[in-house]
Amino acid sequence: MNHLSLTPRRRWLHWCAAAFGAALLASQAHAQTPPAATPSVVTSGNAPVAVEGAWVRATVPGQSGTGGFLTLTAREPLKLVGISSPAAGVAEVHEMRMVGDRMQMRAIPHLDLPTGQAVALRPGGHHLMLMDLKQTLVRDTTVPVTLQFRNAAGQTSSLQLNMPISNRAPGSSAPSAGQQMDSHRH
Repeated sequence: MNHLSLTPRRRWLHWCAAAFGAALLASQAHAQTPPAATPSVVTSGNAPVAVEGAWVRATVPGQSGTGGFLTLTAREPLKLVGISSPAAGVAEVHEMRMVGDRMQMRAIPHLDLPTGQAVALRPGGHHLMLMDLKQTLVRDTTVPVTLQFRNAAGQTSSLQLNMPISNRAPGSSAPSAGQQMDSHRH
């Protein structure tokens, strides 16, 4: 079929199909690119806990809150009892759960970390909540976050992290289910 004999609508449809095909090929090529090595996010601290997959969701100008996500594995029974960040006026440990037919989010006083058991803080579940943000959190930068822990004897410890800021979890090629929520983003 001659391109010049197409109606304007058909030319537009052909252009859209070509653009979609090019975008699809580009996304497949990107998804097959091996991820870059992720540097350690722990900068200092004395808490007996391992941290994996840490990240904070990027924000847009004017956004006042966002979520932080990671997996913690304690080497002894611990409780995550607090968080702080110079980037936020308020930082809390939150949980999201279904109450009836509604999803609710609330601050919790602590999160139990059983010995040797990986505890995931992820979108749609337990997570770090950074509120009253003092600045926009820009993708591909980091934000300092301090986690505070308490052991069974009541002793406290902490970890200072530099958490990468991203629109998606490290190593994922598509947004997670929690990242696709339009009505409640963090």
